[in-house]
Amino acid sequence: MRYRRLGRSGLQLSELSLGSWLTFGKQIADGTAEALMKIAYDNGINFFDNAEIYARGESERVMGRILKKMEWPRDTWCVSSKVFFGAGGKLPTQTGLHRKHVVEACHDALKRLQVEHLDLYFCHRPDPDTPISETVWTMHQLIMQGKVMYWGTSEWSASEIAEAHAVAQEHHLLAPVMEQPQYNLFHREKVEKEFAPLYDTVGLGTTIWSPLASGVLSGKHDLEGDVSSRLRMAGLEWLKERELTAQRMAKVKELKEVAEELGLSLPVFAIAWCLRNPHVSTVILGASKTAQLEENLKAVDAQDRFTTEVMDRVEKTLRAMGSSTPG
Repeated sequence: MRYRRLGRSGLQLSELSLGSWLTFGKQIADGTAEALMKIAYDNGINFFDNAEIYARGESERVMGRILKKMEWPRDTWCVSSKVFFGAGGKLPTQTGLHRKHVVEACHDALKRLQVEHLDLYFCHRPDPDTPISETVWTMHQLIMQGKVMYWGTSEWSASEIAEAHAVAQEHHLLAPVMEQPQYNLFHREKVEKEFAPLYDTVGLGTTIWSPLASGVLSGKHDLEGDVSSRLRMAGLEWLKERELTAQRMAKVKELKEVAEELGLSLPVFAIAWCLRNPHVSTVILGASKTAQLEENLKAVDAQDRFTTEVMDRVEKTLRAMGSSTPG
């Protein structure tokens, strides 16, 4: 495993990390979740990503029980939670980024994960009903209380992140360190263009999710699809409609040929491509099977095969197929 600094902070995260969205407490058995975390940890992964909304809190409970059982030294791993959607409640006091919910959600996450502090705490979405200044102050106070080490955002705009930094600078508060955006061969605009000024100005780190575009870049899907895949799960019809299109599948076929020429599976190829971006602090992997995780861990070494010529070929392949890749 290799490690990268989380933006301008001194914290070093493993280049690959393990997430639990749609899997822990929902798609897979607890025993499988434990096996996945053990494989990850044994291979040098030091960051496990979670959120209050995942399986309505059950994902964090599962992860917490595993962390407790494994008894890994606390200074060898990092764990996160995210706040905004709540853990199932729909009342206005149970969601959002106002001080009441952020503080109570933090306390609840600590209990579910069975830890004394969160290493990373993300504002899962921007909250139009709460002033950014209120959220910045609340996160700063949680850090001062020792309940959070670093805070950041997920799927915020560059202007919203910049505003949070302006508030922090004005009041001498701790600013957001990282953003968690979607990033893969098909979703590039935000990481490569919108956030570009923030890497130098505020030292933004990124913990990117969905390197396989919700499984489309696994190369295992077709337009009819596998009924057991996450794109066929109840409640994710919007994801299937957005990701599984005829144009995308044509692109996948071409990219798979490039991957095979490099001696790589398409998933490893896609993850390694993400790692080639120096502004990516860590790539969050999702897995429902141990063999899947073991295969995808190969991306750390595979990134070395992405020469300038290979990167240029990927760009030409995507552009030739009508991709809206950044120029």
